Amino acid sequence: MADLKAFAEQLVNLTVKEVSELATILKEEYGIEPAAAAVAVAGPAAGGGAAAAEEEKSSFDVILKAPGANKLAIVKLVKELTGLGLKEAKDIVDGAPSPIKEGLAKTEAEGLKKSLEEAGAEVELK
Repeated sequence: MADLKAFAEQLVNLTVKEVSELATILKEEYGIEPAAAAVAVAGPAAGGGAAAAEEEKSSFDVILKAPGANKLAIVKLVKELTGLGLKEAKDIVDGAPSPIKEGLAKTEAEGLKKSLEEAGAEVELK
């Protein structure tokens, strides 16, 4: 039981980049699609008791409102975070406001938002 708690703690504390790498490993080596991995990672966080009861919304969309001054860095970051190709990532950034990812757990959505804002983008969660 203690091992599972430690494992759950490790999952909850992953950075956005680590979650992306984990999703890639699960897909390429084990045939598990990233959407299923996101549900598995979000599962332990959703069982948080009082905090989960207060939180009505469990699914968040990360919306890029504006790329900011360093557009190239934002395109590269969107490409890295979403796993899309360079053209698709550029189209998302050029089409702002546009969704980056949809249906994410709160912690993952906030991590994505933080990464994009640190690079200079204007982002909102819906």
